[in-house]
Amino acid sequence: MGLIKLLGKSKPYRLFKQTITDIIGYPPKNLVLFERVFTHRSLEKVGEDGRKTNYERLEFLGDAVLGTIIGNYLFSQMPDADEGDLTQMRSKIVRREFLNHIGKSMGLYSLLRSKVEKDRYGDDIHGNIFEALVGAVFVDVGFSKCQSFVKTKVIKPYVDLAAFEDRVISYKGVLVNWFQQQKMIYRFDVFEDSGANKSLVFKAKLFVNNDLVASARASNKKKAAEKVSKRAYFKFADRIRQQKQIKNKL
Repeated sequence: MGLIKLLGKSKPYRLFKQTITDIIGYPPKNLVLFERVFTHRSLEKVGEDGRKTNYERLEFLGDAVLGTIIGNYLFSQMPDADEGDLTQMRSKIVRREFLNHIGKSMGLYSLLRSKVEKDRYGDDIHGNIFEALVGAVFVDVGFSKCQSFVKTKVIKPYVDLAAFEDRVISYKGVLVNWFQQQKMIYRFDVFEDSGANKSLVFKAKLFVNNDLVASARASNKKKAAEKVSKRAYFKFADRIRQQKQIKNKL
């Protein structure tokens, strides 16, 4: 039996309902959904149908719904952007770090029920709960009202398209795309090489037209490739910006 059913109309029930109302901006129709948003799998909760009850399925749904809402918003707000630009902008908005920031700002983590000690969670828990919350709102009141919720809680307070335009979420992605557009030959060499710092066990080198452009070390291959890309990016930044300005004028 769920927490909501046990509480009935008690003071804790009323407090929880009011808290959720304050967060989502309307009195929830199905409070059990929002109980699930703040239930971690470590509690091993099971519903009356024998299925596991935690936030993970709602998180999956919220991720998809959020992507659709943000995509729709960008489609209307960026009429001159092509598919690639829209996709890149959406990625900047729904990226994990940004959603973690939103979830943390909303104070969602304080409501989480879990057997895991709080200091063992990484920052992703904040974004996970927020996505589950979006999923719960969608199931509770449908797409239209969920869209209004996202606009109120995410877009209006956090999304500045002009500021997001210059943000880079993957230096490697930007460089590879630009290299391909310019028909430039590039190569990433990533290999084990700890050097003096034993915690940085992988080294990456970036060659462009057979010339070494940058090198960097990191704790894994992916981080090393991104780090060397960031160093190389600033060597090409002016040319990349000029090319983008030319594209925007066309």
